[in-house]
Amino acid sequence: MANIKEQCRQCRREGEKLFLKGERCSSQKCSVFRRSYAPGIHGLSSARKKTSDYGMQLRAKQKVKRIYGVLEKQFRNYYEKADAKSGLTGELLLKSLEMRLDNVVYRMGFASSRRLAKQLVGHGHFTVNGKKVDIPSYHAKPGDKVEVKKSSQKNGYFTEIAKKKGKEEVSWVLVDLSKLKGEVKSVPEREEIDPSINEQLIVELYSK
Repeated sequence: MANIKEQCRQCRREGEKLFLKGERCSSQKCSVFRRSYAPGIHGLSSARKKTSDYGMQLRAKQKVKRIYGVLEKQFRNYYEKADAKSGLTGELLLKSLEMRLDNVVYRMGFASSRRLAKQLVGHGHFTVNGKKVDIPSYHAKPGDKVEVKKSSQKNGYFTEIAKKKGKEEVSWVLVDLSKLKGEVKSVPEREEIDPSINEQLIVELYSK
């Protein structure tokens, strides 16, 4: 229950659903639906205050960190690598986060939330191109074949997943839930990533 409360507090702090709890976020139990103000004794009063430019930039960064479940040091590393490449730093940052194996597993429909996907990957339930990978931050590439490990396919959780018809909600992955496998077709385009994210504010924050 403590984990559920903490994740719900994160959504309330951002003032929107970050879908950290999977199906719970779409139900009437969603805390943002019931209490749309920030947590804490100053939650209601803080909603009335005007946020500074720095505050908006910080919130944008915190939101993305919470969506993808990464800590500050790791997030900064993603940013610095994106900044070192040619192209739009903000978009490159988001694309790198989307290509994390835990996010790919989530996008393929093997988990209802990124948090669950991270646990499943960390417990060694998946292979990439036939080799077990238990590192959630593993950077997937176009052409990578992701599959539930043979010894895990009889696990009750995965047998239920295999019964789902499923539908591809993102065009950059190809999935066959009945066979518990999928393939990364390409790196997602910016329009295929959460449109509510303002990556430019993150770039402005780190550029100071």
